[in-house]
Amino acid sequence: MRLEGKRIICLIDEEFEDLELWYPIYRAREEGAVVLLAGAASGKTYHGKYGVPAVSDISFDEMDAAACDGLLVPGGWAPDKLRRYPQVLKLVREMDASAKPIGQICHAGWVLISAKILAGRTVTSTPGIRDDMENAGAVWLDEPVVVDGNLISSRRPPDLPPYAKAFCDAVAGS
Repeated sequence: MRLEGKRIICLIDEEFEDLELWYPIYRAREEGAVVLLAGAASGKTYHGKYGVPAVSDISFDEMDAAACDGLLVPGGWAPDKLRRYPQVLKLVREMDASAKPIGQICHAGWVLISAKILAGRTVTSTPGIRDDMENAGAVWLDEPVVVDGNLISSRRPPDLPPYAKAFCDAVAGS
């Protein structure tokens, strides 16, 4: 229970990658963290790419970087929607400025690109957005998980075990 007392926000929108949302959430909850799903509206049901539903606990307007210890951004097609919300980008920038752990996997890198926090950072993602990551100033590596300070990044679902472990390690150390 090394994450007992820790609060993590996980961003959500339609067409999230089901495993990339749920696996890290369950891993963090198993270690004692409180994980809140944040969506455009509180209490709204969102559906993953494979139809798995998830209900938001809080709205983007209720997110507070000072009151949380980590941020998870799942992949799928949701990141293309998430990066359009000013509140999401503000939260990402505040979490980064406070050096709080930010976990991103697959296409979630789009959110960090739009928040403009990748210049000079070393990350990974799905190879499909490698150019986007590099054009944002990041150094891109083809590895299962890359940790650069408070940024924990991963490529795709087969990399979930080392990614979730690295994220929980970062939250435990924060």
